[in-house]
Amino acid sequence: MLVRLGYVAMSMSLQNASPSQTMTHSQFIKIPDREAAIRKLERIAKSNLKNCLRLLRHNVANDIEFFRLTSKIIPLANHEDVKDWNYIRPLAEELSEVKEFLLAHPKMRVDFHPDHFVVLNGEDTDVLKSSLKTLGMHRKLLMGMGIPPEHRCVLHVGGVYNDKEKALEQFIHNWGLIPESIQRLIMLENDDTSFHVEDVLYLCEKLGIPLVFDIHHHLANHENKDWTLYWERILNTWKHSALPPKIHISSPRSEKEFKAHAEFIEPSLLLDFFHSIKGSVEQVDCMIEAKRKDEALFKLVHDLEKEASIEWVNKAAFTL
Repeated sequence: MLVRLGYVAMSMSLQNASPSQTMTHSQFIKIPDREAAIRKLERIAKSNLKNCLRLLRHNVANDIEFFRLTSKIIPLANHEDVKDWNYIRPLAEELSEVKEFLLAHPKMRVDFHPDHFVVLNGEDTDVLKSSLKTLGMHRKLLMGMGIPPEHRCVLHVGGVYNDKEKALEQFIHNWGLIPESIQRLIMLENDDTSFHVEDVLYLCEKLGIPLVFDIHHHLANHENKDWTLYWERILNTWKHSALPPKIHISSPRSEKEFKAHAEFIEPSLLLDFFHSIKGSVEQVDCMIEAKRKDEALFKLVHDLEKEASIEWVNKAAFTL
């Protein structure tokens, strides 16, 4: 079984390489010349994309073939005050540079985890429209980068709204209102508070959505702690995807702050997980959600280097 390690959005190793530089709406409206304000938004977005490319180069130099792009590349992209702004057109050159780089490195898997305000299971039609608009922005970025958009956006199910069963059924109802091009973007993840893996499997199996299994979330929120009972079903949600199954890993900050992410990854739980699934799947891509980003990945590799059951393929992938 091949395991590829990845990390989230930004590097702790590279200096001045933030892909999430922003401008608030209050800053935007303080600029008296609206065209000048929009040009500033464009300069920020161009800088963010250039830093995305720097991060991708950094990843290739370290054999990292799995990376989550930030959803904050284009500031105010979906704000009502700039709804007439065609933000993709002025970014054509920067998007093309990323596209060329990814074409030259076809093994690189890149995806997004849109912010928590992207909710698909509410009754408020304005929230749903806003969420679809945000997902549309992600799709445009993916297309501009030459990335096949299928299964590139991880979402949580959404809100419970005091009735979890109704909230699950509302997701199914809303799904029928979502354009197929947006449906195809989506993967769903079990969360640490509201919708555990059994809930998410209900939706994924019914609607044909891949399930991204988060181990830490499962330990914090479950009906049955034994996740192995669901693993085969989780894998089956990926059977129609061109991508290998992906999982999320993180470690609790402490017993008291169990749901919060630690700075690094505690390797023993991860090793136990991989030994449990060995033989069930050819490849798993493993997204590290730790405060120290790429440094957490490098430390995990260091911690696992002497593990006899692992054979390293490169600096960020191994077979078991």
